[in-house]
Amino acid sequence: MQPLFEHRLTLAGYATRALELEGEGPPLLLLHGYSDSADTWRLLLDRLARVGRRALALDLPGFGAADRLDAGEPVLAQLRRFAGAALEWLDAEGPIVCGNSLGGCVGLLAAEEPDLGLGGVVAVAPAGLDMAGWFRVIERDPVLRSALAAPVPIPRRVLHRVVGEVYKRLAFHRPRDIDPRVVRAFASHFSDRAVTGRMLATGRRLLPELRGCLSPERIRCPVLLVWGTKDVMVFQTGASRVLDAVEDSALVTIERCGHCPQLEAPDRLAELLLDFPASLAQAA
Repeated sequence: MQPLFEHRLTLAGYATRALELEGEGPPLLLLHGYSDSADTWRLLLDRLARVGRRALALDLPGFGAADRLDAGEPVLAQLRRFAGAALEWLDAEGPIVCGNSLGGCVGLLAAEEPDLGLGGVVAVAPAGLDMAGWFRVIERDPVLRSALAAPVPIPRRVLHRVVGEVYKRLAFHRPRDIDPRVVRAFASHFSDRAVTGRMLATGRRLLPELRGCLSPERIRCPVLLVWGTKDVMVFQTGASRVLDAVEDSALVTIERCGHCPQLEAPDRLAELLLDFPASLAQAA
């Protein structure tokens, strides 16, 4: 079993945290969703380590332990450039991008650039196709709003509890089955109200950028779309835009699973990734 290395990288001018597996096969670049971090891939990385597959999970700029985003440039442009630099850093033929939510959107944007030489994209409930009101739900959550509006400083443990509860309700179909360590890892990056407010501000910046940001007709590499059937954050109906435009594409759904299959169904997602692109042909 391959060990998991945690280290720092600088890509496209952004210092970030990396979780890396050495191994064989086309490398997998793992990109998380909005307000998440590379930690979301730890269960999947465990499965990949058992079979010796090379993989790299990163904190995207503006999230986790990565540098902040530049306020003067569109968010998606920065994330797209960062992903391109990560693929160049991997320095391998036919890398595969697997991204969840915002990370899935970034993966599809990378696939629009033929010079990156992608072997394919596995987009897990990608944002930017048919958006649900996910950010409005987050921002209007009464518990979160009350915590941010409190006239006195909030103890970190209380803020983490609030963030964790919102996360469990929105991201998972079976929140009671989620390992508490997963929730603690997610909430740990919300160190205080200022960081939480900055995260919400990033979400407001992203919403208009995500509308119409993708041009699937430009994609020439294989694309596998993966959706949990109980996802309440991103609508599966958007999959048709990719399926209609990309010749080598397919959709796989995972029953009784919410927005984050890497956490609710890591074995199934690992199976799809390790068999890619054969899993795409089978799904089609």
